[in-house]
Amino acid sequence: MTLGLCSSAVAALDIGDAAPKFTTQAAFDGKVFNYSLADALAKGPVVLYFFPAAFSVDCSIEAHAFAESMEKFAALGATVIGVSGDDITTLSKFSQQACQSRFPVASDPSQSIMKSFDAVMQTRPDYANRISYVIAPNDKIASFYLSLNPDKHVEKMLAAVRELPTASKP
Repeated sequence: MTLGLCSSAVAALDIGDAAPKFTTQAAFDGKVFNYSLADALAKGPVVLYFFPAAFSVDCSIEAHAFAESMEKFAALGATVIGVSGDDITTLSKFSQQACQSRFPVASDPSQSIMKSFDAVMQTRPDYANRISYVIAPNDKIASFYLSLNPDKHVEKMLAAVRELPTASKP
């Protein structure tokens, strides 16, 4: 289990819990499409990461770090999706710039996805908390990491995907 806390909040979804399914608008390389977690899990593990706001300094740093590691995730059979409360127009631009057109980001303006994953920031409830999950293909939470500091999310999620029994080793 990979877990890091930077506040007193603890993720409601624990290791082994079923991941809530969702479908929402997402953007990849500036193009909008409907993203389905169930469809993504049918292809392998999913790294689902929540971030507070597109184009903020730390969120751009985190998106860039995920973009730079996409080949490593792909080698393990995993896909990545970022989620925030930003509108799809903003995320469409963010998907090209900060995400370098390497992975999609999804819009959750109603916060329904954030709430189902207990990813609403306690101190600023209009924003997502910075929490990352690894969801195994069997729909179960395999790992999570919570920290407002964006520096370790990619490293922690890569390590968690490598620990999955179904992950192929590069």
